[in-house]
Amino acid sequence: MVLINENYLKLTESYLFSDIKKKVTAYQEQHPEARIISLGIGDVTRPIVPAIIEAMHKAVDEMGHAETFRGYGPEQGYRFLQDRIIEHDYRSRGVELDADEIFVGDGAKSDLGNIGDILSVKNRVAVTDPVYPVYVDTNVMAGRAGELAGDGEHWSQIVYLPCTAENNFVPALPTERPDIIYLCYPNNPTGTALSKEELQKWVDYALENESLILFDAAYEAFIHDENIPHSIYEMKGAKQVAIEFRSFSKTAGFTGLRCGYTVVPKELKLYNAAGEKVGVNRLWNRRQTTKFNGTSYIVQRAAEAAYSQLGTQQIKESIEYYMRNARLLKESLQRIGLQIFGGDNAPYIWVKTPNGLSSWKFFDRLLHECHIVGTPGVGFGPSGEGYFRLTAFGRYEDTVEAISRIQEWKL
Repeated sequence: MVLINENYLKLTESYLFSDIKKKVTAYQEQHPEARIISLGIGDVTRPIVPAIIEAMHKAVDEMGHAETFRGYGPEQGYRFLQDRIIEHDYRSRGVELDADEIFVGDGAKSDLGNIGDILSVKNRVAVTDPVYPVYVDTNVMAGRAGELAGDGEHWSQIVYLPCTAENNFVPALPTERPDIIYLCYPNNPTGTALSKEELQKWVDYALENESLILFDAAYEAFIHDENIPHSIYEMKGAKQVAIEFRSFSKTAGFTGLRCGYTVVPKELKLYNAAGEKVGVNRLWNRRQTTKFNGTSYIVQRAAEAAYSQLGTQQIKESIEYYMRNARLLKESLQRIGLQIFGGDNAPYIWVKTPNGLSSWKFFDRLLHECHIVGTPGVGFGPSGEGYFRLTAFGRYEDTVEAISRIQEWKL
C-alpha cells in the first residue's frame, strides 16, 4: 500500500488565484459581451525591454554554434550574473557578498517554497497577516502548520502577526518566540513598507532570540523613499539571521521567463539536534545541486542585461509606468472616499472595503457591476478580511478605464 503525504489533504481545495480564475471564467462565459479589466493577479503587462531581448537573441545564437554552446551550467548560477547582482544590488548599497552566497534560481516563489527542505519540521513559523499565501501553504505541506482551527483561517502551529490600519501595517514583535519569521517588504498584499529603523528592530529581535528571518524583497525596485531599505543586509547583523529572496519577475518582466536569486550568507548558522552550529549556505548548496539543474544560460544572459546601462534605464521606465498606475489608483480612489493604503513604494493598492462589505462580497460586486477583477483581502489571511487588493501592473489605459467605472459605481 502506497501512502501519500497527508499534509496535502489539510490544504484548502484550491489556491486563492485559482478560485479567482474560476469565478471570472464562469462570469465571462455567462456574459461574453463584458470587457473585464483585471487588476487582480500581479502579472506584468509591459513587454520585456529591448536590451534584454537583444541579449536573449545573442544567447540563442550562441547555443547554435559548437564553440559557444552551453550544456549543464552551474546549479548556483553563472559567475557573470552573480557578479552583476553583487555589484548592482548590494555593493552599491554598502553590502559586501561573495559569489558563492548568491544562488540563481527560477524565481522567488520556488526558493521560498523549497527553503523548508533544509529546515526542521519542528520549527515554529511566524507570518505577517495578511500574507502571501505561499508562505503558509508550503509549511502546511511540510507539516509545520499543525491543524486548521475551527474558524477555517488559523493554523495551530503558526504564529500570526496582524498588520492592520490600527498598527499602520507594521507588525508588532512576537510575544511568543518563533523559530522562522517570514517578512515581505515592500509588502504583498498591503503595498506598505518598513523603515530602516523598523526593520532593524526585527533583525535585533532575531539576533536576541536566535530566530531565522526569510526576507522576501521581490518588490524592492519599486521603492522611492530613501528611508526604506532595499535589502535586509543593510541592517547591522542581518547576515547572521536572514536569508533574502529576490526576483526578476516584476522588476524586469520575467514572469514568463522565470529567474530570481536567493542570498544565503556564510555567516548564517543554525543548530542540529545536538546543539551544534551548522552553516546554512553549504546545506542550501547541497540541496540545489541535488534537486535543481540550474537556470538556463539564455535566461541568465537576459538577467545580466537587466543590469546594463541601457537595460537599467529601460527597466526604470517600466517601473515608473507601473508606479504611475499606482499613484493614479490611489489618488483617484481616495477622492471618491475610499480608504487606501500602499501604492507609494510598491505596485499594490490595499483598499478598505466600504459599507462593511466582506472581501468576497466586494469582489463579486466589483466583477458583476463594474467588470473589474481584484483580489479579496481575506485570501491573504484572517486580518485581510474587509480589505481588497488592486494591482498597478495593468495597462495604463485599462487602469484609467477601471477608475472611471468605479467612480460611476453606486456603492
